[in-house]
Amino acid sequence: MQPIQQVAIVGGTHGNEFSGIYLIRQYQRQPELLQRQSFHAWTLFANPQAHSANKRYLDADLNRQFRREDLDNPSHSNYEQSRAKVIDAVLGPKGNPKVDLVIDLHNTTSNMGPVLILTQAGDFYNQLAGYVKMKMPEAVISCDEDHLPAEEHKLLCTTGRYGVIVEVGPQPQSVLRQDVLEQMHSMTQHILDFTDLYNRQQLPELPAAVEAYRYLHSITLPVNEQGERLGMVHKNVQDQDFKPIKPGDPIFKLFDGQELAYEGQSEVYPSFINEAAYYDNNLAMSLNEKIILQVAPVRPSE
Repeated sequence: MQPIQQVAIVGGTHGNEFSGIYLIRQYQRQPELLQRQSFHAWTLFANPQAHSANKRYLDADLNRQFRREDLDNPSHSNYEQSRAKVIDAVLGPKGNPKVDLVIDLHNTTSNMGPVLILTQAGDFYNQLAGYVKMKMPEAVISCDEDHLPAEEHKLLCTTGRYGVIVEVGPQPQSVLRQDVLEQMHSMTQHILDFTDLYNRQQLPELPAAVEAYRYLHSITLPVNEQGERLGMVHKNVQDQDFKPIKPGDPIFKLFDGQELAYEGQSEVYPSFINEAAYYDNNLAMSLNEKIILQVAPVRPSE
């Protein structure tokens, strides 16, 4: 494992998620907050035009444009597709990146708290999870790796050799909350501290294992044949991100008064419950399984 030399902190991938934007502005004013002994860190404002328009995106979700095949497609030329190619040139190119670690800062309207999302599997990620959880016990570790090669991942943070997402909520779109901004700053600082200690082979003793949640699939709101919504997330589920849902538990309340139950065969843990950004696709929540990550003591080579 090679040491990490270049770290990019990205804000504003979605233009109406304000914490990351204001945090990178703070880091630009106070660059000493980013720098560590063993690497160089810098910031990137991913989608400034969407932020100026106070929208998540203008033409397409920027955080879904980073498959190598899409980046290489000349017909992909709307604003976010073009912006993705610029970002890939700055951070990547994907598959042979200039940047060793990308930290992408996001907000959610869901009641998820501070979440570290690991987009790929590996010892580096497991050790990072163990360190963040040790320093920030309230943090949730989420695994969204789908075992695809990096070139087939759609997310911006996969342009780097390593990439993670800091996802913090609840925060309404186009709003700032002090507690959410502070949690985002704290988790980002812990990631930077870990990276420096990892490079210098000075990591403290880490927990042998950490609890995490692995993404399974998403479920949609109930709709009729015309695509009109028939109900909403059940009040017993609302704001209960990462709390268990058992088979038979009510998950939707229909407008006619009926309740719809979860029909799965095993206990699951929801996240992104009633996320405002996903309403255009009628997504109600993501479902996860609880897992244990083994924290292996792997060091970078000299």
